Amino acid sequence: MPIFAPIIHFYGMLTKTTAIVLHNIKYGDSKMIVDMFTRSHGRMSFVVTMPKSAKSKIRKQLFQPLSMLSIEYDYRPKVQLQKIREATILYPYSSLPFDMDKLTVGMFIAEFLYHSLYGEQANEPMFDYIYDSLQWFDGSPSPAANFHLVFMMRLSLFLGFYPNLDDYVSGCVFDLRNGSFSSVAPLHSDYLLPDEASQMSLMMRMNYPTMHLFKFTRAQRNRLLDVIVQYYRLHIPGFPDMKSLDVLRNIYD
Repeated sequence: MPIFAPIIHFYGMLTKTTAIVLHNIKYGDSKMIVDMFTRSHGRMSFVVTMPKSAKSKIRKQLFQPLSMLSIEYDYRPKVQLQKIREATILYPYSSLPFDMDKLTVGMFIAEFLYHSLYGEQANEPMFDYIYDSLQWFDGSPSPAANFHLVFMMRLSLFLGFYPNLDDYVSGCVFDLRNGSFSSVAPLHSDYLLPDEASQMSLMMRMNYPTMHLFKFTRAQRNRLLDVIVQYYRLHIPGFPDMKSLDVLRNIYD
């Protein structure tokens, strides 16, 4: 065995990648545990020591939810909490932290991703989709009332349960368990009646550039939001109740 093999195993592999912060929590007096979705290794948890020096490159403000970072860390495959060496802001938001409606949506998206990406391995197309979507949202004119609906449903494509839209005809129902439209109601209760199925079909036609053309009342938008969350709960085991959901329901007339 080469003499350097144990050293490589002990110190890990120095890795530099881009990352999106999902969640942080205080850990002891001077540390944080930060959950991130990284481009190189997917969902990961890091322990971050908060230096007392104001000159340190590692600062608490870097690890706010949805921050887009360039990070350098020692990757150790069997270690639960990785250690960050360096972290810098990769994309400074220009409107999301300062627009109350966008900030509310951002808080919801961060919580949603925290639960949706649990255990996700490296998936560069999905990372790029999330990264590009957040940049688009930050740069979009307010209000971008349907952004979260489009974002959530298109994310399901990368997670493997995007609905099949090919079979839609007027008057059919939408089977939430199978993610498909049907002319006959399924035997279970997780389906949408024709009126709501048509709303679902309409929503699935939206994308970021065109979503402002689709007009929903607050009640209709909130119902679609509830349906999407229910859809995720059916397809991701253990998907919990979301604390930010009620706050999100109260914006965008």
